[in-house]
Amino acid sequence: MKWFYEQWNSWVEQALRAVSDLMELFNLLLLKAGGNPEQAFEWMKYLQEQGYINSDIDLDKFRRMLEEEKLIAGAAGQRSLTPRGERWIREQSFNHIFSKMKKGDLGNHSTGREGSGEERLPETRPFRFGDSVSRIDVYGSLHNAVKRSGLDEIKMEEKDLRVYENEHVSSCATVLLIDISHSMILYGEDRITPAKQVALALTEFILSRYPKDSLSVVVFGDHAREIAIQDIPYITVGPFHTNTKAGLQLAQSILRKRKHPNKQIFMITDGKPSAVYDRGGLYKNPYGFDPKIINLTLEEAYLCRQAGIPIITYMITDDPFLVSFVEQLSQANRGKAYYSSPENLGEFLFVDYQKNKRMNNIF
Repeated sequence: MKWFYEQWNSWVEQALRAVSDLMELFNLLLLKAGGNPEQAFEWMKYLQEQGYINSDIDLDKFRRMLEEEKLIAGAAGQRSLTPRGERWIREQSFNHIFSKMKKGDLGNHSTGREGSGEERLPETRPFRFGDSVSRIDVYGSLHNAVKRSGLDEIKMEEKDLRVYENEHVSSCATVLLIDISHSMILYGEDRITPAKQVALALTEFILSRYPKDSLSVVVFGDHAREIAIQDIPYITVGPFHTNTKAGLQLAQSILRKRKHPNKQIFMITDGKPSAVYDRGGLYKNPYGFDPKIINLTLEEAYLCRQAGIPIITYMITDDPFLVSFVEQLSQANRGKAYYSSPENLGEFLFVDYQKNKRMNNIF
């Protein structure tokens, strides 16, 4: 008899404690598997064999349910996510991250002043000349008329009219940078899966609540490239260095084409820059802080500042040397930085998106 061994990662046990149902677990395993449902199913079967999933749960029935819902499709052994499944995984990520956020973290996205935006607030005020008829609170206005004239003979007058307040929503163009260098899975710590989960949740958040905003996703390792939103679940880490400069350059190129009044860069990373392109090609140094790489990266951050583009960095580690670099980058850009574990990354990201959305100019 032949025996095959493979390394067991403790993150799976941690994941089981972090999720509340089978769908959440499948979502997490799917992201870990780079969007491959077959691999996710294999892991679920193994977890059940080891007693981590209740033996009464019929995993084959669960798989058939996903197929009937048209979330996955394909022949046995070749199943993949459908477009509907890609949307579903965004929604699942959105719900998972928002369920962990404290009450009050996400407000009404208001500015504290009335504006010309199209998002209606529940608050009302008296009608003023020039207000759009579409903003009239019919029930509130009718209530005022009845209160003033009685039920016998309702007469609506201008002073009875109430209109809904509109919040000021200025559109924003965002580029989300995701580090796919080797360090994102180094030493057995999985940082890319929660990074992808946050990217998916942010995408769903913007598409559903702020449809006039734009969101682009860029991954960076040795070089940077833009990917489609639907490709986020399939992001994988490679044997790459961290070319932060290339990521910032591509993000600026994308944002220059956007006509939104507000522009910003979110960067999720766990490492210091270790590579840049120069005349000789890719110059890399994974050991320590290389002054050439650091300075060229800081120059790029300063160019973002000159263009009015803040960089909000989310460092998925608290290593003091890496924190030192991010502080330098934030000073050069006048941006912001957050240091967090993968577990609370989502909370920081969404709260800061809300804050930046209601600023017309943070410089």
